[in-house]
Amino acid sequence: MRKSRFTEAQIIGMIKEQEAGLPTAELCRKHGLSPATFYKLKAKYGGMDVSDAKRLKQLEDEDAKLKRLVADVMLDNVVLKDLLRKP
Repeated sequence: MRKSRFTEAQIIGMIKEQEAGLPTAELCRKHGLSPATFYKLKAKYGGMDVSDAKRLKQLEDEDAKLKRLVADVMLDNVVLKDLLRKP
């Protein structure tokens, strides 16, 4: 997954600027991103504080780690079942 060039604090700051009345087109031009990207970030981080965004990032990282662990265990399980079936 590609790393964002903006930190969570910067993204939340941009959203707050837009909520304060700065037009979206001007905000996007100022920060160098497309309106589609801005709205995607707003959908993900809208209504959050910086601490909430950091916690979300921690949870996403933990979730990815757990998914990898489950995939490894399932693969081991399949291999063991195949070994038991062979005479």
